[in-house]
Amino acid sequence: MPRLDPQALVRHLDTLHRAAWALCGSREDAEDLVQELCARVLAKPRRVDGDELAYLMRTLHNTFLTSRRTASRRPRADVEIELVSAVDPRADRRPEEAAETQEVFAAIADLPQDFRLALVAVDVAGLSYGEAAGLLGTREATIASRLFRAREQVARTLREVPAPQRSV
Repeated sequence: MPRLDPQALVRHLDTLHRAAWALCGSREDAEDLVQELCARVLAKPRRVDGDELAYLMRTLHNTFLTSRRTASRRPRADVEIELVSAVDPRADRRPEEAAETQEVFAAIADLPQDFRLALVAVDVAGLSYGEAAGLLGTREATIASRLFRAREQVARTLREVPAPQRSV
């Protein structure tokens, strides 16, 4: 088995970030997740059997689940979201696009886990149905049906979002 080349992580960083954003639902949490993934993968040499991206996506998913389990055990402070939400620096240039992206990733994050993972693997990470099936331990037909339902739910959620009020 060949070793994972650290440059593979760099080559797939954008894909991993988009997948993490879809899993987490927020850009900030996605950045933390990808950073944690990089720290874990680079901490010790890894042997990869097969596709590097599939391995990294599986590791990203496992890191996401571990971080969720860890976070569920910590006490939570009640803080208003306006006090902690960071401003997206790109929003100044194209605010409509930034708002749409935020809505899409929030809709993906609200999906049931099986649907969300299928959508992230195929539509965000760009894996084939076969690669996604191998990664998620299911059949290609299952991926196809989950993907169909996930896309349908995201579209329905986005149609239900009210259009921003415009002052005349």
